[in-house]
Amino acid sequence: MAASMQEVGVSAFSNETDSTGKESSDTKEEDDATEEPEEPKEPRVRETPEDIRFEAIVNTLAFHPTRDILAAGDIDGDIYVYSYSCTEGETQELWSSGHHLKSCRELAFSQDGQKLFSVSKDKSIHIMDVEAGKLVSRITKAHSVPINALLLIDENLLATGDDGGTLKVWDMRKGTAFMDLKHHEDYISGLAIDQAKKILLTSSGDGMLGVFNIKRRRFDLLSEFQSGDLTSVAIMKHGRKVVCGSSEGTIYIFNWNGFGATSDRFAVRAESVDCIVPITENLLCAASMDGVIRAVNLLPNRVLGSVGQHVGEPVEQIGRSRDSRFLASCAHDQLVKFWDISSLADMEVSDYRRRKKKGRSLKALSKKAFGTGDDFFSGLAEDTQGGKEGKEEEEGCDSGDDDSDSGSD
Repeated sequence: MAASMQEVGVSAFSNETDSTGKESSDTKEEDDATEEPEEPKEPRVRETPEDIRFEAIVNTLAFHPTRDILAAGDIDGDIYVYSYSCTEGETQELWSSGHHLKSCRELAFSQDGQKLFSVSKDKSIHIMDVEAGKLVSRITKAHSVPINALLLIDENLLATGDDGGTLKVWDMRKGTAFMDLKHHEDYISGLAIDQAKKILLTSSGDGMLGVFNIKRRRFDLLSEFQSGDLTSVAIMKHGRKVVCGSSEGTIYIFNWNGFGATSDRFAVRAESVDCIVPITENLLCAASMDGVIRAVNLLPNRVLGSVGQHVGEPVEQIGRSRDSRFLASCAHDQLVKFWDISSLADMEVSDYRRRKKKGRSLKALSKKAFGTGDDFFSGLAEDTQGGKEGKEEEEGCDSGDDDSDSGSD
C-alpha cells in the first residue's frame, strides 16, 4: 500500500513538472516573438591600439613614416608587419617573412615607406617590399660578425654596426660599403647622424662615443670612457646636444663639437637606460631592464614620470609613431604595447628642483601606466638628494645647464 502511494506521489510530481515545463516553454515562445532584434554594436574605440602578441620575443620594431603600420622582428629571425588602429579588432597582420636565419636585430623603413630594411645575427642585410611583403634584395655576408645596429642615412646610404665594433657605410645603389672602420673594442649599440648628413655618431659597449665624418670618409675621434656600456645615442636640443643611455642607468650629455668629454650626466635611478627615443627637442623616453618606460626632460634634468611598463620584463626597444601620438615598446613578454604620449609635448618643466621623498613612486603619464603605489615603483623614482656626493653632482649639473645652453646654435 505504501509503495502504491509512493508511485502516486511520483506520478503527481511528474505531471506537475510537465505542466510547468510546458507553461515555461509557451512563455519563452511569446517572449521571443515580442523581442526585437538587437542592433549590431559599434566597435569600441580605444585610447591606444590593442597589444600585439607574438610567438617569440620581439627584439626590434619600427613605425612606417606615412601610414599606420608597424614592423616587428623577433629572435627567430621572423619579420611581421601590422596595420594598427584604435578601433577594437582592426589591428591586423598584413604579412610576415622568415628570410633571416637568426635573430632579427634592427628594422628601418625607407623615407618613402616603400622598403623595409633589416639586419640580423646571421650577418645579413635584407630589403623587403612593404606592399608585396617580398624580399627585394639582400647582402648575405655584410659583416664578418653579427650585425647589431642599423641607420638609414638617406634613400641611398645605409650605416651598420656589428658586435665586434666595426662600422660600415653602404651605397645601396652598388651594394658595397665605402666605409669599413673598426675603432670600437665592443659592440656598436646605436647610430645617429646630424641634419647635414655629415657627422655619424656611434654608441658602443666599450663605453665610448664614436665620431665619424662620412663626407670625408674618415674616423674623427672617440670620447672618454664612461662607466658601463653606452647603449643608445640621439641628437637633441636642435643639434646642440648628443645624449647617450648607459647600462648603469645614467644618461650622458655631450655638447656638439665637444665630443671628447661629457658636459652633463644624469642618473635616472633605473637599472639601465637601454634605449632612448626623442619626443621633442627637450624630452625623451627611456626604456630599462626593469620594464619601465620613463619620460625624461633634459636641461633641466628631470624624470617626469612613467609612460608605461612591461611588468618585470626587460624592454628591448621603443619607437615613436609618425604623428607622435603613440610610443610602441617590445619586451621579453612577447608583446608589443602601445602608449599614449600625445600630451608629453605640452608638459612644462620648471627650473626649480623640489626635494624628492625617498621611495616615492613615479607619476603615471598615461592611463595605462602604473604610477601609484609604493610596491611596484618603490625606489625607482629619481632621488638625487641622497648624500653629499649626489647633491654636489646635481648642483654641478644645474650650473652646467646654464653654461652649456647659453651659447648660440
